[in-house]
Amino acid sequence: MDRYQPLNCDLYDYLEIACMHGYRLKVELVDGATFEARPTTTRTAPSKEEFLQFADGLDEVRLDQLAAITPLNEGASFGRVELGNAFCSS
Repeated sequence: MDRYQPLNCDLYDYLEIACMHGYRLKVELVDGATFEARPTTTRTAPSKEEFLQFADGLDEVRLDQLAAITPLNEGASFGRVELGNAFCSS
């Protein structure tokens, strides 16, 4: 896999909100794959790579592999968020 690119800090908040509220998400990856899952938390590896973990028994996804997330819950506090190529400058 390519060198890790940290996600833009402002966009990271959407992942935290989705985890905190238990939103079911449509997850779009940069390779074009999509799936639906409920994220539970993020984790940072010793290598400083960050991952989104899911409750549905799915493998975790490295944050820079996320292209977009869309909450599927009615009344969610945000809509589709594009994450791909939105990396921190620091």
